[in-house]
Amino acid sequence: MQTEPIFHFRAGRTPLLVSMPHVGTYLPPKIAARMTALACSVPDTDWHLEQLYDFLDALGASVLVATHSRYVIDLNRPPDNANLYPGQDTTGLCPIDTFSKAPIYQPQMAPNDTEISQRVDTYWKPYHQQLHTHLQQLRDQYGVALLWDAHSIASVVPRFFSGRLTDFNLGTANGASCGTGIGEALLQIAQSAPGYSAALNGRFKGGYITRTYGQPAQGIHAVQLELSEITYMNEDAPFAFRADRATQVRPFLQAMLARFLACAKTLPAHQSSAAPNDQRAPDPRKG
Repeated sequence: MQTEPIFHFRAGRTPLLVSMPHVGTYLPPKIAARMTALACSVPDTDWHLEQLYDFLDALGASVLVATHSRYVIDLNRPPDNANLYPGQDTTGLCPIDTFSKAPIYQPQMAPNDTEISQRVDTYWKPYHQQLHTHLQQLRDQYGVALLWDAHSIASVVPRFFSGRLTDFNLGTANGASCGTGIGEALLQIAQSAPGYSAALNGRFKGGYITRTYGQPAQGIHAVQLELSEITYMNEDAPFAFRADRATQVRPFLQAMLARFLACAKTLPAHQSSAAPNDQRAPDPRKG
């Protein structure tokens, strides 16, 4: 029996939808009972993004926020578990180890294929159905829909990158997920932030959500931001929010989203009622 909603959603008044697929911390008791103590502390959460993005209502954005931990299922992975970064180490649809390669499950307790399929039906599909449906509604209402996929990650994760991560990591699937020049305009704002570093389509080019729903020809434009956690919080447990740091970085986040919204006014309105791609994994070679 489901004791926690799969997501929280609130509708806005502009073409912008902000998705936060990795902020959830809830572990269903039957799953948590099989996990290690470390995993139950869900260290790889995208911590405090709702608090950091506290200006979204003022911008008129719709907001979709996952409630369950990415350890239950990763909403930013393809349902067939294809690797979006071929040749690089990544975690899967139902991860079995943490970013530090510590086991998530006790011995012999990891989910099998049948359970993974059930988790897709129970947790993955409802989130993506809401995402898919609302993007169509926004496009039909405004002629264009904008999707911002909000993420954060520890500044040092040797498993995925060497050294310290860039602070602002914008991803547009090498320009395929949004209109021409949008990524570059957002990068310019990030680069103007004193004391921060920025990259476009570097280590993070956009995950499944950005690559799948970003369909400029269909009037839907998607951008992912992977923000270094050191810019707004303490990166060691208990992962406390740092208001002093957030106050410094938040204006640039707000400026990027405001620019994204401004771009909508220059994009051609989409007249067709055709939906974006279905929930099949995109070709990783395109990202």
